[in-house]
Amino acid sequence: MPKMKTNSSAKKRFKLTGTGKITRKNAFKSHILTKMSTKRKRNLGHTSLVSKADMGNVKRMLCIGK
Repeated sequence: MPKMKTNSSAKKRFKLTGTGKITRKNAFKSHILTKMSTKRKRNLGHTSLVSKADMGNVKRMLCIGK
């Protein structure tokens, strides 16, 4: 039986924390930032956790678990 391949785009976008949660970067931080407030841009720079609904799909792409 061949090994599972990790999704290349997913391994660049997500990181696994020590407790098993998956972190991601926030969207809307790439261009046309002049109309955004400084506070909003600053808060988008932080990382956040993947939601519970998407956790299964992301884990499957990263070949984590079963």
